[in-house]
Amino acid sequence: MGVNVPRTLAVIAVCAVCTLLERALPFLIFRGREVPKVVKNLGAALPAAIITTLIVYCLRSYAASAAIIPQLIACAVTVVLHLWRRNSFLSIFGGTAVCMLLTQFVF
Repeated sequence: MGVNVPRTLAVIAVCAVCTLLERALPFLIFRGREVPKVVKNLGAALPAAIITTLIVYCLRSYAASAAIIPQLIACAVTVVLHLWRRNSFLSIFGGTAVCMLLTQFVF
């Protein structure tokens, strides 16, 4: 039972084309037109909803143990960094670094 190389390459090609189209279609569809209000509303609401979902997902398994403390501290650091600098890279990197340092060396 070997790897079917042509099929694998075809799947990769289809995924690449779909990814490219997902990124390009909004610009092709709305070229020269006003972006619909519902899309603007989604653009405003979805980031907070996604972040909330990620936080719940990440912390759900720690809810009943003391191991949640470094994760909560890291979440707080991430929020503070983001509110302070408004830089997603800095907030994600800083929160991850704090979480890893606390988990490895403190708790």
